[in-house]
Amino acid sequence: MFVHPAITCLDSRVELRQLGYFVAVAEELSFTKASRRLRVVQSGVSTAIRALEKEVGAPLFERDSRHVRLTDAGLAMLPEARATLAAARSAHDAVRESRGELHGSIVLGTLLSTASIDVPALLGRFHREHPRVRIRMQHSPSGSAGQISTLLDGTTDLAFVAFPRRPPAGLISEALDEDALALVCAEDHPLTRARKVTPEQLNEAGFVDFPQGWGSRDMVDLAFERAGLDRVVPLEVPGYDSLSALVRDGHGVAFVPRSMARTLPGLTIVPVAMEPLRWTLSIAISATRPLSRAGHALLTAIRAAAPH
Repeated sequence: MFVHPAITCLDSRVELRQLGYFVAVAEELSFTKASRRLRVVQSGVSTAIRALEKEVGAPLFERDSRHVRLTDAGLAMLPEARATLAAARSAHDAVRESRGELHGSIVLGTLLSTASIDVPALLGRFHREHPRVRIRMQHSPSGSAGQISTLLDGTTDLAFVAFPRRPPAGLISEALDEDALALVCAEDHPLTRARKVTPEQLNEAGFVDFPQGWGSRDMVDLAFERAGLDRVVPLEVPGYDSLSALVRDGHGVAFVPRSMARTLPGLTIVPVAMEPLRWTLSIAISATRPLSRAGHALLTAIRAAAPH
């Protein structure tokens, strides 16, 4: 791995607190958001970062009035800082677990739809059984692609994902549930009168969908590509509320998991003249970074919550 010449190692005088602040700013790319996440005043975060930059002998961030960016030194330091913090947490948790209690922190990546798995109920049960384990749920604006990226770079410990193709190298995944993708449109849409709707008709109607990188989006794009068509998606949205509102108002059609389609008021499912699309929910972890005992316990709970 390339290491910036100014950071050949982390000096023993660098504090874990400083590294924690650095990672928070690096992930948020905002001192304001990082201070909220850390629950520390912004001036305290800025002071700690300046002290860290002085200690390592290189600027870690480029700052202006509107943006914060990592320098080459910051990019080189980020994976090392994450690894150092993870090792410190593991050592701390090991001491506590030697007393017979499960401790630790887990970052769980999740999606807008987790099929039949009730994630809030699952986490509630887990918290009652293991009250000393801290869990932070993390969404990604780029859906499954974002969750895959955070698993690979160590930002998350495990994540719900939907793969349109084979899982990438570096991950271990396990299928949890499967659901068909259903086409929905407004109840008064002209397509409701068709016996079966063709892909060409769908393109004429236009799609409302999530951004590229979301599992269901990539799956439908791939199906149209195999049919020799470029899919027309004039409206991209960040969630089901905006998707259902736009479709209900007649601004396009959408593919959604069938279990989700039944919960969206004012929409109806329309049969489509194409191969059935099935959406598979998986749980994924890093193939190279071992899970903590707390992480393994949560993985076991997730498996138990999946339909059998």
